[in-house]
Order: sequence, then structure tokens, then C-alpha cells
Amino acid sequence: MPTWISHVGGYTDLGTRVLIIGLAAMATNLLVGHSGVMAFGHAAYFGLSAYGTGLFIKYLLPSTPLGFIAGVLLGTAGGAIIGYLLAKLRGIYFALATIAFGQVFYFIAFRWNAVTGGDNGLTFQRQPIDLGFTTLSITSSQVYYYLALLAFAVCAALMAILLRSPFGHTLLAMRENERRARFLSIPVNRHLWIAYTISCLFVAVAGSLYGMLNNFVSPHNLHWTQSGDFVLMAVIGGMRSFWGPLLGAAIFVVLQDQLSSLTDNWMFFIGVIFVLVVLFIPRGIVGLMQRKTS
Repeated sequence: MPTWISHVGGYTDLGTRVLIIGLAAMATNLLVGHSGVMAFGHAAYFGLSAYGTGLFIKYLLPSTPLGFIAGVLLGTAGGAIIGYLLAKLRGIYFALATIAFGQVFYFIAFRWNAVTGGDNGLTFQRQPIDLGFTTLSITSSQVYYYLALLAFAVCAALMAILLRSPFGHTLLAMRENERRARFLSIPVNRHLWIAYTISCLFVAVAGSLYGMLNNFVSPHNLHWTQSGDFVLMAVIGGMRSFWGPLLGAAIFVVLQDQLSSLTDNWMFFIGVIFVLVVLFIPRGIVGLMQRKTS
């Protein structure tokens, strides 16, 4: 229920933002935590999807479902193409390449003023959904929360099914020992490309929802620092757990909202939490909770 957020001094849109950013963090962790490669470029597909949705609704057809589909397809296609180019890289080279490709999209959005609005961003308006027998007005914060909750639940269920499938177990084998996986004749590069694309699909869903939440998208949504935030959330919550990134996202988003109203240096306090987690609970908050209950 959206009323849970009121207990931490929040509001409905903040609860929606926790769900959406949590989905993006979980999608990033699908690659980083469960596949074992370090990626700092997922904001590119997050922002690309948000721009795709906004541009479709504003310039082509004022339809929320079609705009959502267009944005998700654009973000996923971008991830599939870049993932294919990165599949043979590993380690620091993979991480730096994800940042480099992500920054390409950022500078395109920043410079292409005529289409994206440049540094001023792109403003649009999410439209009511015509269900045939009735019209669902998603301009209401309460209604949009439940729409985001439904999308989150579907994506989380699909991710859980994926990780429990033979493909998911193969990703874990690659994470634990890639050389042994190759000895077992597993096509590691192809599996990594597929995992990268699937991860980008889920982060694209989050990006489209985030753009419609704010009715606005800016180049900042494509910046590599946004990707770093997704990874940071996963680390705080627990990279090797399924729900850890959602917990990390909730902590990050709520603290950001509360602290940014008090000080411009709010990121300092997030950084302190991150350092403490890395030093004392490297498996994240969920890992600590599991250790205490075992």
C-alpha cells in the first residue's frame, strides 16, 4: 500500500519512485550480482527508454501504452546492440566500455536540443489509458503507484523465474568460475550477451515508468553517475541476494529525499553508509539479516 511511505515522512510519488528505482537496481544486479561482471552503463538504457516514451507521446501519438512499449523496445534494442559489442570483454575493460558507451548516449541527448531539449530536458504528459469499457486516469499519483506496483511485480516474478531456470544457474556458474564454465562447453560470451540484454529490458521498463512518473526526462538520467547509484544500491542491500537491491534502493531514495531538503551535501551521508557497508557488512544488509537468522 502507498500509505507505508507516510511512516517515514514520505508521500505517494516517493513510494512509486522507490519501486521504479528498486526495479532498476534489481535489473542491474541481475547482471552485476548474479553474472559477476561489473557494469556502469545501465543508466544509458534507463534514460534511453524514458526518452523513447516521452518523444513518442509528445511527437507521435499521445498514447501511454504505446509510448511505454516504444520506450522499452528502444532501451532494450540499445542494450542488445551494445551488449553484443561488449560480450568478449572482461574485468576493468568491460566496466570502462559500459561507461564509454553510456556517455555516448548522454552527450547525444545533451547536444540534440531540437529533439531532446538538451540540458533543459524533455517535458511531456502521460495520458489516460483507454480500456474500452472505461478510462483509467493515471494522472492520479495513487493510481500510478498501483500501475508501477503491477509492473514491478511482473518484472520481479520474471527475474525470479529466470534465476531459478537452467539459464540462471549457468550465470551463477559463470560468476563463480568462468574458466570451468568454458571447460564445460558453455558458450560464455553468448550467455553474457543474453543476460546483458535481459538486464537492459528490465531497466528499460523502469526507465519508461520513471519518465512517466515525472512527465519529464533529462540527460542526467543517462549519465554514468546514475548507473553508479544503481550499483551502490545493490551493494548496500546485498548484491548476491534477490531483494537486496530493492532494500538498498528504498534506503537510498528515502534518504536522498529527506537529506536533500536539509543540505546540498546529502551524498556525503550516502557515501558514509556505503563505506560502512563495504567495510563491515560486505554482503549487504540482507546478507547481515540472513546471517543473524541462521
